[in-house]
Amino acid sequence: MTGVLLALASALAYGIADVAGGLLSRRADFRAVALLGQAGGLVCAVAAALLVPMDGTMDATSLGWGALSGVGTGLAMVFLYRGIGRGDMSVVVPVSAVGGVALPVVAGVALLGDRPPVPAWAGIAVVLPALWLVSRSDSGEHGRVRAAIGNGLVAGAGIGIQYLALAQAGDGAGIWPVAAGRVAAVLTIAPMLWTPGFRLPTGRLAFWSAANGGLAAAALVCYLLATREQLVVIAVVLSSLYPVVPVLLGVTALRERLSAAQAAGLVGAGAAVLLLTVPL
Repeated sequence: MTGVLLALASALAYGIADVAGGLLSRRADFRAVALLGQAGGLVCAVAAALLVPMDGTMDATSLGWGALSGVGTGLAMVFLYRGIGRGDMSVVVPVSAVGGVALPVVAGVALLGDRPPVPAWAGIAVVLPALWLVSRSDSGEHGRVRAAIGNGLVAGAGIGIQYLALAQAGDGAGIWPVAAGRVAAVLTIAPMLWTPGFRLPTGRLAFWSAANGGLAAAALVCYLLATREQLVVIAVVLSSLYPVVPVLLGVTALRERLSAAQAAGLVGAGAAVLLLTVPL
């Protein structure tokens, strides 16, 4: 049950971070928000790595997996924030969420030998359409759909790489693979900034971008710890429920009304959690 709670905590933190990152990307360059976020995440990850004791020695292989995960994070955040910042949240979020689940699940079963029990398989089958439905919007915005789908596909691939690679880091490395990933994410995003007239934001925008990255790093720490308690496939699916968070925030804090599709998606997400946790 500890692994389930950690994975759900990861989903909660990531959901809040995505909402905040999307809002920040509408006030500043999405690349700057992504870069400052990963820099803030590095500070958070190093602090967590120093606080969480290692069970063994830190090895280069685990750090390498963490770095590869960070490359995925860098790509995911840039394209996710670009799509959200352009007002394409209703397309980018569901595409990236489903893609981020599908890649690790397929790889976990085909390559890593994960064998979820039958109820968990049912939960995995339910969560894909549920994520799509819960992220849909009835805003009527149909422009730029092709570009938005492209952003979502790249972001989803990055998220899938992030989750799959980080899960391969050895238990003995503690949280240091997450820290290595933040360094790699910064190095992945940095070359994208070399365009005429680009400037990093300062003041509150810079602070909140970095703080938001710290929250996203905390989500990855929870996810990494969750993978050490249960199957990677189940940890990925539970952690990937983060699109539920912005919808619930909209309903509770902003008093938005749910569409029928979103309501069905929330029911499906709840059913997926039950199916994935019953065997545990």
